[in-house]
Amino acid sequence: MERQEELVRAAYDLLADRGFEGLRTRDVAAKVGVNIATLHYYFPTKEKLIRGVVGYAMGQFRSTLTPAGAPGEQLRAHFAGLRRLAREEPALFTVMGELAMRAHRDRAIGAIVREVDKTWQAMLAALLRHAAKEGAIATEANPDELAALIVATLKGAFILPPDGRDPRAVDRQLRTLERLIA
Repeated sequence: MERQEELVRAAYDLLADRGFEGLRTRDVAAKVGVNIATLHYYFPTKEKLIRGVVGYAMGQFRSTLTPAGAPGEQLRAHFAGLRRLAREEPALFTVMGELAMRAHRDRAIGAIVREVDKTWQAMLAALLRHAAKEGAIATEANPDELAALIVATLKGAFILPPDGRDPRAVDRQLRTLERLIA
């Protein structure tokens, strides 16, 4: 399992540094110090490697979710965590932006991105529904539409070029969105 995680992390780092077009499986293998056959043992296709990268990235996003506390507190913690990731993990936004842009031209990547978006949006909608029941957000707001808006806001931040993606701007955008929801 450790070797598999090393390969995923190497692919993630290369995606962040070189973009999707610069991601070569031979470079991933070399970065970890294994041959290409070893990489293919763990990831028979580039799509499976990308699924691993997306899983790693989503793990970072899941780290912003706290299972304890009232739904409103969980929602505030999620927003705070997203702002933290924008500041401390800019590569995450670069990687997800690369994949979002590639999704328009690659059916397999598009399917992966849509699956992630659907899962994330459903989780957010459920959290927003619970927060609305406790009075932590505007009850007239549709949780599914709010979840879609949050995902779209972050996806918009993902696709900006890294030099145009100021973590302070992402922070302000997320704080504004949070205020509009509350």
